[in-house]
Amino acid sequence: MTRFLAVAAAAAATLALTPAAGIAQTTNGYYTAVAVSAPAKNSIVTRSTVWRCGEGTCVAAKATSRDAIMCELVAREVGQLSSFTVKGQAFDAEALEKCNARAK
Repeated sequence: MTRFLAVAAAAAATLALTPAAGIAQTTNGYYTAVAVSAPAKNSIVTRSTVWRCGEGTCVAAKATSRDAIMCELVAREVGQLSSFTVKGQAFDAEALEKCNARAK
């Protein structure tokens, strides 16, 4: 019984981490990064933060790093961003330009 529960928990965790195809991942995120080109992966990790991506948008929960650093970290992984939002507040053009300077 214990083995069954472990397998069931692992399966549920895998499904929870996999974004549904065709659904924008704009909900439940403290950070929202919209990439100019859609990321190749459905999830990425920057330091200890997991980003879930779908349809060019990546979201992540609040992290301990400063907001500007979080923007730079995700830009390094997914490339140029067309927007970056923190708790519903979009970065202004100057902050986004500085962030995109770190893009791959």
